[in-house]
Amino acid sequence: MRAVMEAGGRQIRVSAGDIIDVEKYEAKVGDSLTFQSVLFLQDEDGVIVDPEALKNVKVIGEVLEQGRGKKIIVFKKKRRKNYRKSRGHRQLFTRLKISEIVKE
Repeated sequence: MRAVMEAGGRQIRVSAGDIIDVEKYEAKVGDSLTFQSVLFLQDEDGVIVDPEALKNVKVIGEVLEQGRGKKIIVFKKKRRKNYRKSRGHRQLFTRLKISEIVKE
């Protein structure tokens, strides 16, 4: 069974057992998160894209890690003026293992 869910403003393709990174959620390691915004579902019966039929579908994942992504360097410069600014950024994320996709 495969699904496309929405998390953190992004659409993510998942199936049971996948490990994904999503925007940071306030949850402890080992907690379970439930996502009800499923946009697409493919199972042995076929494909479901109807929003009314997808209201009963949930994606359940277990929190594996709370972390920070790779460092991104933001560098500003103005030529011939000796103006340089450098700034780094590391995005916070939550790593999940998709335990199951439930269709009620």
